[in-house]
Amino acid sequence: MNNDTMVLTCRWDSIKARKLLEDYYGFSSKLINKLELEGLIQLEGRKIKLNKSLYSDDVVTVDFADEEDEYAKIRMDLNIIFEDEDLLILNKQPFIVVHPTRRHQDDTIANGVSYYFFENQIRRKVRFVNRLDMNTTGVLIIAKNPYAHNMISQEMRRNKVKKTYLAVLDGILTVKEDTINQNIGRIGDNIKREVHESGKACITHYKVLEENKGLTLVEIFLETGRTHQIRVHFDFLNAPVLGDNLYGKTSHLINRQALHCQSIEMVHPRTKELIRVEADLPEDMQSLLK
Repeated sequence: MNNDTMVLTCRWDSIKARKLLEDYYGFSSKLINKLELEGLIQLEGRKIKLNKSLYSDDVVTVDFADEEDEYAKIRMDLNIIFEDEDLLILNKQPFIVVHPTRRHQDDTIANGVSYYFFENQIRRKVRFVNRLDMNTTGVLIIAKNPYAHNMISQEMRRNKVKKTYLAVLDGILTVKEDTINQNIGRIGDNIKREVHESGKACITHYKVLEENKGLTLVEIFLETGRTHQIRVHFDFLNAPVLGDNLYGKTSHLINRQALHCQSIEMVHPRTKELIRVEADLPEDMQSLLK
């Protein structure tokens, strides 16, 4: 068993265990039903049902069953920037896919994390909270249990997680600080997206930090998180992300899109404290505006 038992103190008199877990600690109904079935909800070392009445100062413990994932376990260097019993957070490097695809079965971040979990006796599935494109770098969050994954995912859906990106653009923006509020939709069955009124609502805030040699370094805050949102929005402004061969063009200055997830700020699922994790800007982007 992993060392991630949750210890929950009841602060109320005569409430059901279900209400404590769902209403006060944010567990999903699906998860607590599964935990009850597996006997992993306990009071003073004894298994309890969700209809059990609890009283002030009762201490309930919740465990999570050991798990196996389906990924091939491949040893690789992971740039870990934060880790505790609930989260593993990486600074993702370029040129690597996050999740296996038909073309990438055993050379993904998922394979590397699966190996890391196995080596460190962390018997958990690999649960990605956010995704980054193959050639995008920066903060990548993996939840170590279903509770952490569910809590952060809920916060993301409510736009409560603040994600900040840095990008180098191929061009100079006329407006130096602004909000791009343009819907984005898919072009047929293509992976490519475009600004279109029939698409989904997308809001991107940006601020120019530096300009040099026809390039612009921008800080970006996403209010929504659609696929390719940053890349599509800046292409719409005629200043595509440098090196983006899907929405702009290749560049001799960098052999990928110059896009980096700099930081993520969120409420920690267990402690409920606000945390902020940052990923250092990779060298290939640092050199662009020198």
